[in-house]
Amino acid sequence: MTDVPLILADGIVRRDALRGETLLQPTQFALHAGDRVAITGPSGSGKSVFLRALALLDPLDAGCIRWHGASVARAAIPRYRRSVAYIRQRPALIDGTVEDNLHYPFELRAYRDVRFERGHAASLAAQAGRGSDFLDKRASELSGGEAQITALIRVLQLAPEVLLLDEPTASLDPESSRAIEELVRAWFDAAPDARASIWVSHDPAQAARMSARHLTMRAGTLDEPAVVCPHGASSR
Repeated sequence: MTDVPLILADGIVRRDALRGETLLQPTQFALHAGDRVAITGPSGSGKSVFLRALALLDPLDAGCIRWHGASVARAAIPRYRRSVAYIRQRPALIDGTVEDNLHYPFELRAYRDVRFERGHAASLAAQAGRGSDFLDKRASELSGGEAQITALIRVLQLAPEVLLLDEPTASLDPESSRAIEELVRAWFDAAPDARASIWVSHDPAQAARMSARHLTMRAGTLDEPAVVCPHGASSR
């Protein structure tokens, strides 16, 4: 693990412009290569707000995001989002087949230097327990779990450095949840010294399985429980 984090949130703040409510209190957070972080907390506590802020999907009201030690200029945001992928709870799919959905990112300017590889996509589908015909299924016929698997494969085929997973298995059946977990685990294990993830979950058991570092969010404040050290000392 290097001293320079992949992502540094330097005093970031998010407010609701209409209500004037602070959704994310001033937050300092560092994510290093090799980190697997879980965040739990009550609904409405700011977990999704924090993840979307890290992904630069919403404007910050204070502070900044640093990527490999440097601020992210506006022109560099597409490149940043290529490396820092946000996976939401309810995926958005286009009409057509699963393969059509997997093709879609390669039509965007940020990905024109790479090409879709059906064999790689099929291999990722196999890791999720899906057969060779999965890529030919119509998106309109997918179950909720299959839609989330498709959305995750769409991201993983692009080899991001960071995954920001916003309750990706909420409301899914146990089999689909295990498939999502397995895909994320295999992605991380392929380059554990270069990748990192943050998994927001309402399930403490899942948070424990998918992380080595556990944070909590309450009323817009991110907190990392103190670790009790020998002789009564404590650290964070």
